[in-house]
Amino acid sequence: MSEQHTPLWEVFIRSRNGMSHRHAGSIHAADAEMALQAARDVYTRRGEGLSIWVVPSAAIIASDPSEKDMMFEPTGDKIYRHPTFYEIPEEVGNM
Repeated sequence: MSEQHTPLWEVFIRSRNGMSHRHAGSIHAADAEMALQAARDVYTRRGEGLSIWVVPSAAIIASDPSEKDMMFEPTGDKIYRHPTFYEIPEEVGNM
């Protein structure tokens, strides 16, 4: 008997307004609608979810951690991204 493979989906849940979606886990489902329903049943049993995203795992592209120097090093020469050289006036206090 041949084994049938169902696609793997990644589940992201937003718990409250103003919060970002967070990765909750993965599920197997035949299509997007079934993935959404399964994600709701598995990851929001206590009603903690406000919004759910399901994304096919195959559609996610990620950087390789072993190539982090090549990927993130070019930002080191852009000092304007690091506001350490700005002087904050005394009347501003803490930011």
